[in-house]
Amino acid sequence: MSRFESPWFLAALIVVPLLTAAYLRWVRPRRAYLQFSSLRLLHDARPTLRQRLHPLPVVLRVIALLLLILALARPQSGVSSTTVESEGIDIILALDISGSMLAVDMMPESRGATRRDVSRLDVSKRAAREFIEGRVTDRIGLVVFAGHALTQCPPTVDYPVLLRFLDEVEVGQIDDGTAIGTALVTAVNRLRDSEAKSRVVVLLTDGANNAGTVDPITAAKVAKALAVKLYTIGAGREENARFPVETFFGRQYVRQHSPIDETTLKKIAEIGGGRYFRATSPEKLTEIYEEIGEMERTRIETKQYVEYSELAHGLVLPAFALLLLEGLLFHVVLRRVP
Repeated sequence: MSRFESPWFLAALIVVPLLTAAYLRWVRPRRAYLQFSSLRLLHDARPTLRQRLHPLPVVLRVIALLLLILALARPQSGVSSTTVESEGIDIILALDISGSMLAVDMMPESRGATRRDVSRLDVSKRAAREFIEGRVTDRIGLVVFAGHALTQCPPTVDYPVLLRFLDEVEVGQIDDGTAIGTALVTAVNRLRDSEAKSRVVVLLTDGANNAGTVDPITAAKVAKALAVKLYTIGAGREENARFPVETFFGRQYVRQHSPIDETTLKKIAEIGGGRYFRATSPEKLTEIYEEIGEMERTRIETKQYVEYSELAHGLVLPAFALLLLEGLLFHVVLRRVP
């Protein structure tokens, strides 16, 4: 980054061509000269190096004048630095990995989309990945739960590591069940000592609390007491979902009823100062995470500083050197006889 601190001095550059024109028009023709009756004898004479260098002092003087004018304009070079100040948010994603998350019922809404047998868990992991990739400076952690809950990844800003842990999540790594209350307590406990301006838990499940030792409503009250905001998401459609079953003839799908306890999830969100959402398709789940992301937006302030250094001395010294050289050439090397 560069600039001129006193750019109005650049207007003096117009003087340079005017002085050059005046020199060529009036000064140079008035120099003394000798008259000869005939120059026939000098017809074949070639100019010497000294004669060729006669215009050099004038050229040096013009260049020196240009450099001095530029130096008066005070050219400066700047180095910019940026300071980012942010009020980060600590977020825990609590993800249900019970057996019912293998159900295949969250199909794409668009007609042209390929309808593949993608489970609720796969859809949920993909939406969580997009949510994580859309954050900037927030610390995000991952809690998974089924019959009990465990911390898959503590809150971190190392998103690549977090995404690797997310990719490793699968049904069966925890005893089956749906311990919503235990999952909430585990997630809130991860945020208990956080000094972030905002602390959030986003819990996604497709069932009802049927395991664990903590009641979901009690867990929500604990979160409220610790100023942790709660968002809940119910994943899956209303009708009976297709569940994969391994048989002698390979994988088959059977219809099973998989009710979501929306009443409890709404109550949890209400106590925790958040909202409840229902996701029935990949597009809807992506929209839900985007909406949560908009409500929990990180406040970032960027301040830019520029430190300038003077460059004028790099022009003044060459200008004086050129004037000194011009004087030596004009008065010594290229001196003219009056």
